[in-house]
Amino acid sequence: MKKRIAHTSIQPDKFWFSEENSQEVTRILAKYPASCKRSAVLPLLHLVQKQHENWIPIAAMDHVAQLLGLPAIKVYEVASFYSMFNTAPVGKHTIRVCRTTPCWLKGSDCLTEAAKRELGIKVGHTTEDNKFSLDEVECLGACVNAPVVQINDDYFENLDENSFLELLSKLK
Repeated sequence: MKKRIAHTSIQPDKFWFSEENSQEVTRILAKYPASCKRSAVLPLLHLVQKQHENWIPIAAMDHVAQLLGLPAIKVYEVASFYSMFNTAPVGKHTIRVCRTTPCWLKGSDCLTEAAKRELGIKVGHTTEDNKFSLDEVECLGACVNAPVVQINDDYFENLDENSFLELLSKLK
């Protein structure tokens, strides 16, 4: 699935880490030798997303690139490659259904269809109340307990349609 980038009308002009997160940036960067500072791109993008309502604006990617001495495109590539990063606003509950073979064989496609019906949205969209976003992703790394769904930072395994719908109803 092609990743959405937030429209320029909602992109902030600037991004700065909060005072608390600036201290965390210092701790993160201290873990890497100066010649390998670019390796901090993943934890810094996680920190941005945590600070900025669960999505990463372009200004934040630019800021991370500047901190790491990288061309901005290198940070854009990382943010747009990994499904764990959101480059546009998402709902309070971001639902990611694994669609790779083990999960598909165990019914992940049925979970996606159930979520679409229950939430009234398509894959890649957010409910009007901004409570839920729905995406299909590649392997979540828990194939032994397929099908797997990630909701925000939590994994839910061995789901069937009924247990999944029950989970969604608890989040409403």
